[in-house]
Amino acid sequence: MTTEVWYTSYGSNTHVDRLAHYLTGGTPPDGSRTYPGCRDPRLPSASVPVELEGALYFATESAVWTGGRAFYDPHAEGRVLARAHRITAGQFSDIAAQEMYRDPGPDTDLDLTDVLRDGTAVLGDGRYETLVSPGTLHGLPLLTFTAPWRMHDVEWNPPAAGYLRHLAAGLIATGAWDTDTVVAYLASRPGAAGHWTERLIRDLVAP
Repeated sequence: MTTEVWYTSYGSNTHVDRLAHYLTGGTPPDGSRTYPGCRDPRLPSASVPVELEGALYFATESAVWTGGRAFYDPHAEGRVLARAHRITAGQFSDIAAQEMYRDPGPDTDLDLTDVLRDGTAVLGDGRYETLVSPGTLHGLPLLTFTAPWRMHDVEWNPPAAGYLRHLAAGLIATGAWDTDTVVAYLASRPGAAGHWTERLIRDLVAP
């Protein structure tokens, strides 16, 4: 079993400071929830930009942000801008638990056998209980989680400003995509399109 993975974030955890609250605990800016943190609070040993096949969309209603959450449909056409954080498999399990409003512990350790073999594994019907491994990087698996449904099977919902700010800032900080590229990408995503214009998103991340 692998001991390290690339946790591949396509939502607000593209922002390293935001991700740190999942690892070390605490309440992030613009958030309303205090996270217990991981059993292993170490920060990622590396964070790198990646592009995934598939599509990003916003749906459901976040109790933390009061807007749509980001989801990944690996079967849709398109590309997803993301950030891969090198962490331990145990930390990945603990982040997944916190995304489902559970406290990390021995009973939340994930068995990654199926997702590493098949590319996907449905662990439950929760919004982030479907694991996806879209490939490998430097010999370690890329791993993320998303919903069990497809992009067109759910009503889209625009994200809140704070959520979108963290997502955009995290992607820009990778240095792989300039502000115009990130802004255009997010403004075109289902759920954001028609509600968040490129100008509005640019204002969110303006220095």
